[in-house]
Amino acid sequence: MLKPFRRKKLGDIFLEKGELTSDQLAYALDRQQTTRERLGAICLADGLIGEEALARALAEQFGLEYVDLKGFRPEESIFEAIQPEMMFRYHFIPLELQGELLVAAISDPTAVLKLDEMSLILERPLLFKVASESEIAFHLKRGEGTSRVLKEVSEDFMLQLVTETEKGEEILSVENVSADTSPIIKLVNSTILDALTRRASDIHIETAQEGVIIKYRIDGVLYKATEPIDGHFQGPLISRLKVMSELDISERRVPQDGRFKVRIGSKSIDFRVSIMPSAFGEDAVIRILDKESIASDLRGLTLDTLGMAPHEIKRFRKMIKEPYGMVLVTGPTGSGKTTALYGALTEIHSGEEKIITIEDPVEYVLNGITQIPVNEKKGLTFARGLRSILRHDPDKIMVGEIRDSETAQIAVQSALTGHLVFTTVHANNVFDVIGRFTHMGIDPYNFVACLNCVMAQRLVRKICPACKRPVTISDEDLRESAIDPERARGLTLYEARGCDECNGTGYRGRAAIVELLDLNDEIRELIIAKSPIAALKKAARAAGTMFLRESAVAKVLAGETTLKEINRVTFVE
Repeated sequence: MLKPFRRKKLGDIFLEKGELTSDQLAYALDRQQTTRERLGAICLADGLIGEEALARALAEQFGLEYVDLKGFRPEESIFEAIQPEMMFRYHFIPLELQGELLVAAISDPTAVLKLDEMSLILERPLLFKVASESEIAFHLKRGEGTSRVLKEVSEDFMLQLVTETEKGEEILSVENVSADTSPIIKLVNSTILDALTRRASDIHIETAQEGVIIKYRIDGVLYKATEPIDGHFQGPLISRLKVMSELDISERRVPQDGRFKVRIGSKSIDFRVSIMPSAFGEDAVIRILDKESIASDLRGLTLDTLGMAPHEIKRFRKMIKEPYGMVLVTGPTGSGKTTALYGALTEIHSGEEKIITIEDPVEYVLNGITQIPVNEKKGLTFARGLRSILRHDPDKIMVGEIRDSETAQIAVQSALTGHLVFTTVHANNVFDVIGRFTHMGIDPYNFVACLNCVMAQRLVRKICPACKRPVTISDEDLRESAIDPERARGLTLYEARGCDECNGTGYRGRAAIVELLDLNDEIRELIIAKSPIAALKKAARAAGTMFLRESAVAKVLAGETTLKEINRVTFVE
């Protein structure tokens, strides 16, 4: 336990270490008299000191050792001995076990009563070290705790089966995950918590011959979350998801789609659920729409933050500032189309024009912009909503997705009659879009007349800066990937290795690669004349279009991603 001794004042330590001047300390002490807050909290809030400086000072004040948790990875055996909810409740990270003695990192050694209570509950002697508040929070959120809960739950599944009938909003926390007696509920709740801490965008629940497999999609790639669970528990697991999504539990032969919302602490998170019958039962995919996380990512979002090449950003900015016409972004699901349009709207929004969007769903609320969510159950489709939008005197319109000929027709007419329309459509590249609209029955002349540009987009994972290492690639392999060895001569190329910072994947975050077609008069005439794709590509290249593969290769040569990653996302034509 903490040994009593004559402690220095925190302010004196700050002065000795040169963290504060005497004037700054006097100011902070004066503030303390008024607010009755702790001196360290005041200095931190006012930006006088950093978190690390505060942690070091507290460690010195209490005669404890300071520990830097950057790059720290605890052993699995520690989590076998410590229940994860204890770490969250008392806000500590177990560092090591020395026999019965537990060495733990804490951020607040002044909370003596809390530390005594922690020692009594854990029933073992404790040795404390001090770390910064944010570092402890970071390691708690990394999923070590929740993944441990998940492992316990998977083990429970071999023992019992529980039928779940409860409805309503779920309030999830590590405490109630552990306290709940139903392993089915435990599994669903802890899976959701674990997926959120790992930055997953989707949760896949797949039924195979060996059992039920849970996977997370992180940065566009699937990773296994657990070992396969016994296939007998597939039914209750899917039923639990159906109950949460208010779907028909008895129907197992046709696909079903639903949604639910959970509250974790003060955060509300939306989930979209898709249930699909398969050969071994029903599979489920849960799409995570963490609006607050998206909001933090999009705060201050501009086209510069998307990772697009600077010359492509310059060209795209020119298109989105046109007074009317259509700006079309294309790509598969999860390729960042909506984020790109959010970035465009954020840049052009000045408050002087009326901007209205119709989306399914509204993933992030943009200040000062009217946003309408599609509700097909109530009859509010894209087409019907778009008609209503036109009666609201808009200057610029965003249509989340063009799915049918009616929506396409209204969007084209809107662009032809003085509105600037932003929209997305599913297609592989900029030239496939033309065929998609033609098949929807849109007159080619009207379509190309209203179209300002088409941007095809993909996302490539960025190599983790903490563990990337140089790699030598043979000239033959470079040629196979359509890279001229002379272009790569003298440049450093990298490969993904994997470390604690990137959860062993070798990648962290994603950047956009784009293929931007600027429709000039020549290209419009070629499209109307139904010229072959080869002629269109030649004209597009002459107009400055860089194709997707070329954009991806540029990322590799710049050291931002790997050859393996771009070969996964694009192919050599």
